[in-house]
Formats: sequence, structure tokens, C-alpha cells
Amino acid sequence: MKEKWRSIPTRVGLCAGVLLALWSACSFADRIADIRNTRHNFSHTVEPTLPGGAKRNIEASSESQICVFCHTPHGASVEPRAPLWNRSLTAATYTPYTSGSLDAIDLSQPNGKSKLCLSCHDGTLAIGAVNVLNGRGNPNIAMAGINPGPGGTIPEGAGPTTGFTRRLGTDLTNDHPISFTYDLAQFNRDGELRNPVGNAHVRNRKQGNLDSTTPEIDRRPTIPLEDNKVECISCHDPHIRDTDPNKNIKFLRVNRFQENVPTGGDFDPGSDIICVACHDKEGWAGSAHASQVVGNERYTPEAAAIREFPADTQVWQAACLNCHDPHTVQGSRRILREGTDGPQLVDAATGGKFKQGGNPAIEETCYACHSPDGGTLQGQGGITFEVPDIKTDFTTMLRHMPIANADQPAGTEMHNIGSPNPDAPNQAGKDFVESPLNMGKGNLNNRHAECTDCHNPHRVVKNRLFNANNAIPDTEGTHPHTPAQIAAAGEAVHTNIASGVLRGIWGVEPTAWSGTQFGSQPIAFEAKRGDGGTGATSAVSAPHVTREYQVCLKCHSNYAYDTAPFLGSFSGGTPAGTNNMSQYTNQGMEYQSPDDHKGEGTSGTSGGAAAAYAANNHRSWHPVLTETGRTPVVRAGSAGGYFVNRPAPKTSDLKTNLLSTSWLPPFEQGVGIQTMYCTDCHGSNTATGTAIPNGGEQGSPWGPHGSNNDFLLKGPWAGVGPNIAGIETHGDDGFAAGNTPGTDNHLCFKCHNYASYGKRAQTVGEAPGGSSGFSTTTDSFGCIGPVRVVNLHNGHIDAVRTNFRCNYCHIAIPHGWKNKVFLANLNDVGPEGGLAPGTQVRNNTQARYENGPYYNGSVLKVRTFARSGEWVDSNCGSAGPPGSGDIGFAWMTNVAGEGCADLP
Repeated sequence: MKEKWRSIPTRVGLCAGVLLALWSACSFADRIADIRNTRHNFSHTVEPTLPGGAKRNIEASSESQICVFCHTPHGASVEPRAPLWNRSLTAATYTPYTSGSLDAIDLSQPNGKSKLCLSCHDGTLAIGAVNVLNGRGNPNIAMAGINPGPGGTIPEGAGPTTGFTRRLGTDLTNDHPISFTYDLAQFNRDGELRNPVGNAHVRNRKQGNLDSTTPEIDRRPTIPLEDNKVECISCHDPHIRDTDPNKNIKFLRVNRFQENVPTGGDFDPGSDIICVACHDKEGWAGSAHASQVVGNERYTPEAAAIREFPADTQVWQAACLNCHDPHTVQGSRRILREGTDGPQLVDAATGGKFKQGGNPAIEETCYACHSPDGGTLQGQGGITFEVPDIKTDFTTMLRHMPIANADQPAGTEMHNIGSPNPDAPNQAGKDFVESPLNMGKGNLNNRHAECTDCHNPHRVVKNRLFNANNAIPDTEGTHPHTPAQIAAAGEAVHTNIASGVLRGIWGVEPTAWSGTQFGSQPIAFEAKRGDGGTGATSAVSAPHVTREYQVCLKCHSNYAYDTAPFLGSFSGGTPAGTNNMSQYTNQGMEYQSPDDHKGEGTSGTSGGAAAAYAANNHRSWHPVLTETGRTPVVRAGSAGGYFVNRPAPKTSDLKTNLLSTSWLPPFEQGVGIQTMYCTDCHGSNTATGTAIPNGGEQGSPWGPHGSNNDFLLKGPWAGVGPNIAGIETHGDDGFAAGNTPGTDNHLCFKCHNYASYGKRAQTVGEAPGGSSGFSTTTDSFGCIGPVRVVNLHNGHIDAVRTNFRCNYCHIAIPHGWKNKVFLANLNDVGPEGGLAPGTQVRNNTQARYENGPYYNGSVLKVRTFARSGEWVDSNCGSAGPPGSGDIGFAWMTNVAGEGCADLP
């Protein structure tokens, strides 16, 4: 009788409750109940056949029975729902899993059948500690083997704090939650679960057949619940193996991997990974990580071996397991695979890398693939490897976002998806929404940057536009930037429409400001969340993110803080004092773009300039939120240049010709009607004359991850310009001491043509650049001399002669400004400089004016503003006392007063 009991298959393998012989069982899909050939066979005499010829780490020293380690026909435990259980249950207290987006309301101590599993898997009781053995009570079956745990407990695998052990311990924060109610209410709270009421495959356990000919409602559920609760046995059946003895299914009831390309919709137990039996992730099917076309990289032999993946497993097949491990490394949150900052070791048996404990570190999960040294995917780090290398920007650049714990002000991860946000009160977790309090509101120490602040890995697509057809991926998931890419995307000009890598993340749209004046902060925001799907509207009014800036402004505006963050407040950031700055500025305020300030002329509402300077003036902004309306006709551009002692084009030509030579591609195509990305300026260093990351497609990534320049800029940002000898140099304002060659690589000239703004005429009659709109219509003795000039940027290089800088005339942070074309006006320094409106500064001195953040070596005084193309010398000069009172050419050349020639 003893041998016959030992050979009885478990309940899943029974047909209509009939006890069968040991090797006979009814199969469900490709599963078979055959505990003999699993790791749950501890018999000393019955050797299991395990996948890949593996050997058990632990077995009985002499005991031959198999089932006795869990079951007994007599003297079983009286615990509820314990199936003839032959083990005592531990009295340990557990620390359960939790997260900001966990909507389960009754998660506490494990119970039900999960406690049966934990009687071995928490490591507190020896595997051989059974209730009854051959009629004797409370024996202790001696255990041995290759690598048994201490005292005959479950083996430690790669180590008890790693993700490559099944000795779970009593700290379950790194394990999938168990013993919580999964019902209709939980489904409604979460938003990305399958309805247990409407899906027969996940529901309470019941008797019945698994035969596909049985009506579905009468079948036993694929994913059984116990009293409406998720337990260990919901996913695992401790008795089963695959019909293919070489497949390691980890006792899972359904596929461990994605067997066929996911299509969304209903769960398909024949094709889908087990995770999506419960988790119905919006946008997952077709996302980059689930796409057979995009996620076709294969795991290295070492990475596959340590994970016990089949050789050459592709990313799309690993699916959820690329980033998640239901029993992951200790310290990780959200069961992220290897998601800690703990030490990384190498497994001697497989050569695979693994973490040992540590603190939560989301980025480490991403670095496994998005790095040159992760050792996860074949070809990783090679030139043709298509997965973007993000780690290099974050870890090797002089300046970088505070993504590591050591970089963040709090010293630990504050990112908390699903934390309460009044702008997204329901189901916030599914859209990765978090509380503004976690982003710095009320406490700047909470400010942080994590990969999932900007990207939703369940929804990202490899398309240039977020709403493109993800079944037809593009070569990159970043926005169309070159003229060819713009045309291929069906657009006419460069836009700020969100790219595929931003699909489905959340952001905010400022909807109201306290006024139109510069300095007016947003007073209302609308949260943008969800996944619109393929073909979704790209309107700003859409409920989902449609613009890149919406993602940026949720952190870089007063949505996420009360007091602006301080420079130097986190490691890797720009040091305090750079460019005379102590605090970061509010981009939500700066980028306000009032409709009546578009175009040219006098705006209908105040932009913040004093009343004396309102005529022909308006707010200016780079077109991040919206277009400027300042088209070539409005700007009076031309294809001409700086003409010395020769006739200039007629005024009519100035107003009708494009400024095609003043901007670099693609921005010459849509002056005044186009929009742009924040990351056209912010990101790692790029080559001279372009904002495109080095290496082009498959090269360095787009995005503000890191840079060797302050403020995460793509080029140096300081007062810059060529000197009289024609050597193209930049100065020392907040960047580097002395004059250093390379001004044409300055940030401005990634988009603006250096020849039109910073290159002097080397010989009489040369026209190095076209008109930038800064020109004059007079032939009289004017700004430069007795000539008519169509490009006064070029012209001023000759006139100023020494140390010419952009910041002489333009403000130091060109997001948005109170005056047209970002002009500093030292006749009218106001609240932005801590002064009353209309205050005149830099009086009777040639010293440059320094008053951060906006005035960084400023010189310009404007008496009256002019329309583009109509500037004359008398527009400039002192407004009177306490200034010098000089006007026009006399003001510019008076080196004993406030002149701008040969400045120190």
C-alpha cells in the first residue's frame, strides 16, 4: 500500500477523480501531472529526469517515498483546505508585497494554500520536518544533496537575497503578492486586470473537466482562485511538468513564455504567457517589447542559462520576464528583474550576471538591455545593436539626470507610481501616474528621475509618432526630425507631436496662467494619461499625451514644486552659480505663448515689459508649446547677407524671400508655423551644426539623459561669438575660462545657421549669411556705418570687434521672454531681475550686466522696439538718467560711457 500511495498522481492529473497509475495522467495543454520527474521529488531512490539533465540540489538521505514530504493519508494537518497535509505550518510573520499602485485592500499575512507552499519555501522549516512517516509522529527525514540549505531547509540557490533562489524567506516584498481578493471590485479599482466575473479561465476553483469539449463554464479554471483570493497555486501546480522533459515550466499552469505574437483581446492559453491571464495591459500587444519585429534580439547563452530560459530566447518571447521576475532579487520593487543597486556577481556555473540584494533601483532593470555591458542580449554593445544605449548617458556624462539613488536628494527612490494624485483619482497605477508630492511638491528632497517617469514600457512603440501603426515599426522610436523623416511621417514641417517612446506615459497640459505677463505661473493643469492607440487623435485637447512637453512639464514646472529647485541640489546636476543661476526656472511659466503675442507688432495684452516699451513689442518663445506665427514674411527675411559698400536687396525682397539660410534643416522649412521638442536642445553632445545625436539612427539616443554640457544641453551655452581676427571663439561666461575655439558648435548653432549669426564678413562685399530679420531699411548713417545692412548680426561682429557674444543682446535662458526675439533691455529690468518694472541698469559703465538667471553679461538697451527688418540705430541707447542718455550710434561707440564696442 505504501508504494501504491507514493505513486498516485496529484489532483490536476486525475481524470474525473479516478486514481491512476504513476505514469498515466490527463494532460492540460502541454502539462502533465508527473511529480516523479520534477524538483519536488526528494526520493532517494527515485531519480527524476529534469530539464537539460539538471540534478537536484537536495534529496533525502535514504527515504524512498515521494509524496510523503507533503501528504499523508493519516494524521494530516487540520489546517483548512490543507489536502492531507503532512507538514506543520510555520508561525513566522511575513512582510507582504506592497506598492503605490497595488489596489488590493486586504493584503496581509499569507493564508490558504500559500502557507502550505511557504512551509518549505520560506526556509524556516526543514524539508524533512513532516508530521507522519511510516506511522511515526514528527520524524525528521534526513536530507542531503549537492547544495542543501542549512539544517536541511530549502537550498539557497545563488543566495537567499538574489532572484535566483526559491528560498523566499519571510520578506515577501520582492515576491508577487498572494492571499488577496481578486473580485469585481478589485478589477474596477485596478483598471488593467481581467474581469474574474466575465472570464471563465480565472475564477474560484471548482471540480470539472479540463477537456476542451466541455462547456467553458463547466470546466475547471485555468487560473484557480481560493475563496476569490490569488494564492501560490493560482499560478503554480506543484505536481506538473511539460510533456517535453527538456522544457522548464517552473510548475506554471500556463505558458512560461509568449508562444505566439500577442494580439490583445481575450487571453489565449495556447499562445499567451501566464501573466496576461490576469494582467490585461493596455497597449502591450504591439508594443516594442512584445513585437516580434522589434523585440527580436536573442538572449546570450549566459543570460539565458541563469534565467533557465531556452537557448536563443527572443525578447518578445520572454515578454513580461524581460523586466519582471515574480520572485526577484531582495530589495527590488514591483518585482522588477535585477532592479536593485546591490553588487553584481557572476554565476560560476552559467556565467550569467546577477544581483545580490541592495536598494530599489528601477534603472538597473532597464540597463540589462539598454547598455553596452549588460551581457543580456546577443550583440549588445556592438555598432549595429538596435536597442538604445541609455546607461552610457546616465553614468558617464559630466551632467545627468538624478536617476541613481546616490544622485537623488533623498538618497533613495521616491518614484511611486499610483500614489494619490487629485488630477488622476482613479486607476492611476495603470498609467504610471504619481503624486506631485513624490515629485517635489512641498518637499524638494522628493525630486527624482526614473525611466518610468518618461516611458511606459508596456506601451512604447518603435514609431516616430505615438499614434502610428505599431505593426509597421520605423527605424527609430523618436520623433521625425530630418526633412526625409518628416515627409515620411506625413508631416509638412517639424512638430512637437509625441514620439513612439512616449506613447502611453502621463503628462500635464497647462490650461491657465495668472496673467499674460512674463513671470505669470500656470494656475491650472490637466493631467494627460492613457493610451489612445493606433490612429489616436494628436490634438492637444486629447485625454492622452500628444506632445513631448507635456511629459517634461509635469516635473519642470510648478506642477511639481512650490519653490523652484536649486542648482547643485542633486549629484550629477549643474553646479550652483553656473551662468549666475542659483535656482532652476519654471518652464511652465516661460513657455506661455499667448495667442495675441503671435506674429509681429504690438501685442494686445501685456507681456511684462514696462508700458514705455510695449509698442512693436511682444512676448517671445521657442515654439515648444505652440508656433510663434512669425513667418518669413513677418520677419522680413531674405536670402541676402551683410553687404559692405554695395547695394542691398530692395525692401520688397526682404519681406517676401524666405530665411532659408538662417536656420539649419529641418527648421528652415516651417519658420513661424513649426514647433519643436525640448530634446532638440537637451541631450548628449552632438556634432557641429546638428541636433541629431551622434551616430544617427542606432547611434546615441535622443533624450535628456546626460550630457557633458551644463543643463543637459547638446552644446555649450554661454556668451559666445568670434573676435575681430575672425577666429570663431566662445567666451568665459559660465562655461570656460578664456576664448576657446569652436563657437560654431555652440548650442544655438545646432539649429541656427552660424553663418547668419556669428560669422563676420572677411572681405568687402562678402555675404556669409542670409538675413535673420535683424536688418535696417535706411541708407543713412546707421548702426554700422553709411551702408544699408540686411543682416545686423553679421554686421555687429565688425562693429563690436572684440568678444562678441549672443548674450550681449539676448537673455541667457531662451525658453520664453517678455520682449520680442529674447532681447534683453537694460532700460527695463523688472521683477525677473528682482527690480521694479522700468529700472535702468548698467549705467555709465562698460561692464557687462550680470543678474541671473536671465541676464548673463548683458549690454543692450532698447529705447524703442522696431518691427523685424526696420531697425535703426536710434532704437538703441540709454533711456536717460541715471544712464548716460546717449542714443544710437553715439551710445554704441562711447567707450567712456556705455558703448558696446571693444567690451571687456
